[in-house]
Amino acid sequence: MRSIWKGSIAFGLVNVPVKVYTATEDHDIRFHQVHAKDGGRIKYDRVCTVCGQSVQYADIDKAYESPEGDRVVLSDEDFAKLPVAEKHEIPVLQFVPADQIDPMLFDKSYYLEPDSTTPKAYVLLAKTLDQAERVAVVHFTLRQKTRLAALRVRDGVLVLQTLLWPDEVRTVDFAGLDGAAEPRAQEVKMAHTLVESMADDFDPGLYTDEYQIELKRLLDEAIAAGSGTLPQREETAPAEMDAEVVDLVAALQRSLEASGRRTAAPAAKKPAAKAAKKTTAAKTTGKESTASKTTAAKTTAKKTTASKSAAKPAKKAAKKTVRKSA
Repeated sequence: MRSIWKGSIAFGLVNVPVKVYTATEDHDIRFHQVHAKDGGRIKYDRVCTVCGQSVQYADIDKAYESPEGDRVVLSDEDFAKLPVAEKHEIPVLQFVPADQIDPMLFDKSYYLEPDSTTPKAYVLLAKTLDQAERVAVVHFTLRQKTRLAALRVRDGVLVLQTLLWPDEVRTVDFAGLDGAAEPRAQEVKMAHTLVESMADDFDPGLYTDEYQIELKRLLDEAIAAGSGTLPQREETAPAEMDAEVVDLVAALQRSLEASGRRTAAPAAKKPAAKAAKKTTAAKTTGKESTASKTTAAKTTAKKTTASKSAAKPAKKAAKKTVRKSA
């Protein structure tokens, strides 16, 4: 990796020399534009709207136009005179609990490497942050722009995450949420059950970018074929919407049934599955017990009826015998 910034962290009166590296990278496959007719590369020319001539990048300045239409042109020399352009210090402003920073504010991530032969101050700051379970709110100036940032520890390494300024997060007011009906208790209960059935610890290694993998495979096939274009494939019809799912309860029920048919269930699902089995077993046992009782009752009733029927002829026979004796 190549460092993009050098400076120091101002931790009270302690200075921690560091180098800054970009912590993330984009794995998306890059394309360039070509002319569909002959495959020629498309190039863009910076043309001045006044003189009509092409302008080199070194001859381009930056201009600002106010809402009232006033225009100010600034050159690189003008930007260099600003104090932030010369600032190579990351001052710590305060230490705050990590859960108090809204994840929406996080922007870019950077690794900080100790830039000293004796990184004792770096290790001290990292260990202190880790044990305190807090993050440092700092100012960070990069490419002539001062940013708010959070300084934290990841696997013993200091990580700087730039934050958006509060006024850069838009406020929303969706009319569709006004007067929205509250979900029924049954729907909430089933939704909680669905969440529990899908609950597990987060492991980013379980997820992959299927789109990029499939795109790379198609490109490799085209390169191997030597055609320079992708092979034509038959289009598959899109899956139709299930018309039977008419309400939330039905949709939740189907989701629960689908989650129960998974072959490799996470550990968090096992207790729920066991509980479901116990409930099913209890219901089955209850049904069997009820059925047994009903059958036994019917059998007893039949026996009683049969006994009564057998008793009636016996009584008649006894009466006839008495009359004959008389």
